[in-house]
Amino acid sequence: MEHLFEKSYQKFSRVPTQFRRYLIRQIDWNSRLIGIKGARGAGKTTLLLQYAKEHLPVGKQTLYVSLDDLYFTANNLVDLADTFVKQGGKFLLLDEVHRYSNWSQEIKNIYDDQPDLKVVFTGSSMMHLDQATGDLSRRAVMYELMGLSFREYLSFTRKDEFNAISFGDLLASHTTIAMEITGRLHPLEHFTDYLRYGYYPYFVDSPKLYWQKLSETISLALSIDLPSSQDISYASVEKIRLLLHIIAESVPFKPNISKLSERIGISRNSLVHFLRHLEALRIIKSLYADTKGIGSLQKPEKVYLHHPNLQYALARENSNIGNVRESFFINQVGTVSPLHYTKEGDFFIDGYTFEIGGSKKTQKQIKHLENAFVAADGIEIGHAHKIPLWLFGFLY
Repeated sequence: MEHLFEKSYQKFSRVPTQFRRYLIRQIDWNSRLIGIKGARGAGKTTLLLQYAKEHLPVGKQTLYVSLDDLYFTANNLVDLADTFVKQGGKFLLLDEVHRYSNWSQEIKNIYDDQPDLKVVFTGSSMMHLDQATGDLSRRAVMYELMGLSFREYLSFTRKDEFNAISFGDLLASHTTIAMEITGRLHPLEHFTDYLRYGYYPYFVDSPKLYWQKLSETISLALSIDLPSSQDISYASVEKIRLLLHIIAESVPFKPNISKLSERIGISRNSLVHFLRHLEALRIIKSLYADTKGIGSLQKPEKVYLHHPNLQYALARENSNIGNVRESFFINQVGTVSPLHYTKEGDFFIDGYTFEIGGSKKTQKQIKHLENAFVAADGIEIGHAHKIPLWLFGFLY
């Protein structure tokens, strides 16, 4: 166990703390069992280590371990927790729990048997506690870490803090808010770069290699994260890869389930399940006509890639600006508020209709609708019911 502490200390000492993600302020760190899920590359490990470095005692009371460590080929998690507590341990940080086959049952046992131990665990965005082996849904408080918002991207790259704004404040006071922000920088100067490579924090390593790394991350999610969370065969994973290839070349599109399933060589029900898997991995975003009571086999009305960077990584030839704008909007707004498909306008959110377009986009198509807005790209400051598209990147 000594070498686990050594690795833990090294992780704490190396983690940068100059920039912190939005979620670190939203988590109730007093809870005894906390779960943080998210897509590969979102920054879960960094968030966990930052909190520990700045708020937890250094030494034998705090231990960070990744459950893909070779240590767990010959040791189990329950025994580790027991030994840790007996040696004075108080805070156990478990990374990549979905890589450990019996994680949910053993974390449940640790929670029940070690009442003085606080546990924080991270895992794949596919984690569903109510479907896991151990009943953690009544014990753990779960959070999800999304990729960088445009606001966070600006804060990170410019080393300047920008506050998040609520959806209601954005609609009511967007002109005033935009004037304040544009007094500090020109957002459109940075917006194109964000759309191309700004969603995952690892862009800082090399923007030129970002799309390649993003493609590799998606491949790992399909080949490792998906099978570890679902009872799924290698052949099915390959079918899902083909489905993703078709989606990337066609988004946004209204899926014809019968034609798609025939082309891929799977049943209609399997296709709908595969779409759900891609959404759970935060690779695609499906819109439904009504977000209430969505059935497990209900087909989506429209399918998008989860965020704009994916457009450039998976289908650069299909990365027209209209697709990119809509993908940005549903990604940023969908993080804080449910949205769904509408026959008039592009999106419907909390009683509001939105049309997405360029700087010359007008309300002509939606002027007869109540509570309708245009989210316009290419403008710094909006007026009345015309809001700058970039400003929707300040919601979290």
